[in-house]
Amino acid sequence: MTNMETPVSDPFYYVPEGGLPAQTELMTGRAVFTDAYAVLPKGTMRDIVVSALPHWQNTRAWILARPLSGFAETFSQYIMEVSPGGGSTRPEPDASAEAALFVVDGNPSLTIAGTRHDLRPGSFVYVPPATDWSLANETGALARFHWIRKSYEPVDGFDAPDPVVGNEQDIAPVAMPDTDGRWATTRFVDPDDLRHDMHVTIVTFEPGGVIPFEETHVMEHGLYVLEGKAVYLLNKDWVEVEAGDFMWLRAFCPQACYAGGPGRFRYLLYKDVNRHPKLR
Repeated sequence: MTNMETPVSDPFYYVPEGGLPAQTELMTGRAVFTDAYAVLPKGTMRDIVVSALPHWQNTRAWILARPLSGFAETFSQYIMEVSPGGGSTRPEPDASAEAALFVVDGNPSLTIAGTRHDLRPGSFVYVPPATDWSLANETGALARFHWIRKSYEPVDGFDAPDPVVGNEQDIAPVAMPDTDGRWATTRFVDPDDLRHDMHVTIVTFEPGGVIPFEETHVMEHGLYVLEGKAVYLLNKDWVEVEAGDFMWLRAFCPQACYAGGPGRFRYLLYKDVNRHPKLR
């Protein structure tokens, strides 16, 4: 990283609306699932594929990723849509799970460790394992947020991380070196804090920004495009993606990016970090 910071501008977040396509529309789309990556275009997030979850009221979820043996195994990712009066006082069934929430629409309220927080678009929450939390939509409009879940990997000599509540509008993105600010990352936790075993960040490319080499690394990725469009290298394939699309990469899948514009290209990024690979 570098001390260079790019200015914060007003955010835009794509929000899925659900519904169903008309019977007159073509069924051919851009969805693909390979042994190295998957792309779920925004058009796949329809009413017919939503899920209901125990102990959540007036809520539906698009489940974008879940651990699959032989593919990506560390995380699950949902888009949650909470109607007025909905929410949960028992949201997480697994005491070993940690969570990251990112609000893209509406104003839900969250209570964590006994403290209430009124959230808004751009709000980020980190929930440590075995932490009491609840979420409610007390407004008259829908609330939508991403929910990323991971089984926390404790390490001897390190406590679990503390809760984090913030908003990306209050955080200056940090530019990657030698990019003139065209490629920057908004970090919600300190990347040097080894208590954390996952990072959820926002990556922003200005028009013309690129990942200038084929990244090939041990981290699994979930990338949800919040804004704009780009071409993304996934394994051997250059794939066009746009706001509302989800990319799911297993470990060591080569990746690169070219953001051709006309506007900026931004995505919510998950990756597992800071732990030895399991040997069995």
